[in-house]
Amino acid sequence: MSIPYACVTMPVTAPEFRIEERWMAMIGSQLRSLRMAKGLSLRALATAVGVSPTLLSQVERGVTEPSLSTLRRLADVYAMSVADLFSSDEKLSPEVSRPGERPVLLSPRGSVHYERVTPSNGRLEVLRAVLEPGDVSSREPWGHASIECAYVITGTLTADLEGGTRTVGAGEAVTFDSGIPHRYINETEEIVEFIIATSPPAS
Repeated sequence: MSIPYACVTMPVTAPEFRIEERWMAMIGSQLRSLRMAKGLSLRALATAVGVSPTLLSQVERGVTEPSLSTLRRLADVYAMSVADLFSSDEKLSPEVSRPGERPVLLSPRGSVHYERVTPSNGRLEVLRAVLEPGDVSSREPWGHASIECAYVITGTLTADLEGGTRTVGAGEAVTFDSGIPHRYINETEEIVEFIIATSPPAS
């Protein structure tokens, strides 16, 4: 991803991945069924994934939240995507996101302010971002295993991608493999407001 839908301010190195409690039990049950179907012991799976058997047991029982990196390693073992681990007959309940009620994320990597627009679900994250004149989203470009799209609402955004930059104006969007080291820059004298969508969410 989670934090309930109240307005908070918290420092993070990147938009934080959290799993809501109702999803933890479902994922835990899914992971246990997959492990049993493969005939793997907790110890054997833990060795393959690089975590402790105790942690895996807690994840399967829905009492401990796995990190996104752990979910990715588990998905690799089962030859699945992380999104597949969230597959369920239960549909995501409709959520209305309102200004003033969203979690606010402040990144020490740079000066960007994020508002989390979507509830955490492990499949899609949408953030509203604001960059003041001269600010950057991170001091250095960095990457994460996702597909990312940035849509500019107001102002002109510079997307610094490995190998070059892209200028993105209001009403325009840039989409890329966010495994490429990247960052966003406001090189203008006006505030830039934009929306970032990533799937799966950044770790």
